[in-house]
Amino acid sequence: MRVHPKMMEAIALRPRRHPTGDVPVSVIVLTYNEEKNLDACVKSAQGLCREVFVVDSGSTDGTAAIANRFGAKLVYHSFQGHARQWNWALGNLPLSSEWTLCLDADQRLTPELRDEIQRAVASAAPDVDGFYMKRRQVFLGKWIRHGAYYPKYYLKLMRRAKAWSDEREYLDFRFYVKRKAGYLQHDLIEDNRKDRDLAVWVQKHVSFAAKQAHEEFDRQNGKVKGFATSPALFGNPDQRTLWLKAFWYRLPLFLRPVLYFTYRYFFRLGFLDGKEGFIFHFLHAFWYRLMVDVELDRLRRVAREPGRIPKEAWLADSANGMKF
Repeated sequence: MRVHPKMMEAIALRPRRHPTGDVPVSVIVLTYNEEKNLDACVKSAQGLCREVFVVDSGSTDGTAAIANRFGAKLVYHSFQGHARQWNWALGNLPLSSEWTLCLDADQRLTPELRDEIQRAVASAAPDVDGFYMKRRQVFLGKWIRHGAYYPKYYLKLMRRAKAWSDEREYLDFRFYVKRKAGYLQHDLIEDNRKDRDLAVWVQKHVSFAAKQAHEEFDRQNGKVKGFATSPALFGNPDQRTLWLKAFWYRLPLFLRPVLYFTYRYFFRLGFLDGKEGFIFHFLHAFWYRLMVDVELDRLRRVAREPGRIPKEAWLADSANGMKF
């Protein structure tokens, strides 16, 4: 089913009550051609949320039909990067709830996490603005439990007026809140069914590698400065990630993918994830990071040539909704 963006704008804010409970949580899901993932995502939130907003950036598949079948409110907004899309959604959607759960279409709640969110919202202290939850990564149908890939904590549930995403990070978007954040114990499952075709995964990560290389290049040359919070090895999960990111920047190109794969696959027992684990850890820890280094090396060489400016071709991809 093909739905033109103008048609989606016409039905965007159609008043429709989500056919689930009335727990004071609004759900936002970002989509672009997510017919393989969206149904499981929205189903998992049934019985939890007051409303579901699907923010679409121009899908040409059955995404819009699935959103409407589940009673979600469908809104079109052009995609200019994940952080900008989330900031737009948090600042412009007519959300009826203070608490907002921000999901990617390939993510879904376990029943235990859904119940825990209900309890967390009901008992949250006034100075708690958000909650981290554990992501359970699934790749080729298998839970990746090792290689330092589980648990990984992501801030997904937040008071919408207190939350934002840092637009200075080109790819690795994350949410921040003004005050304290708590931790939930049950899992958020991330299982992108489109990635079961490895050609899709590879194509997506070639694009991601270019974006990641450009951010590192721009930070090293002073075009982009700072983060939304202070990097700290022993801080919250986001501070620790930013500390590791800054540490990664100091490692030698082409050696660091070898070190990272060795660390994850051998020292952090990634080999226990079986065949699927070998494919995932090799592609994600070595091949993908190698592609970043190849692009970063190219940018540095071009920058040293008089009169040449490194081409930021990936920006065109972002503007056209290059989201998988």
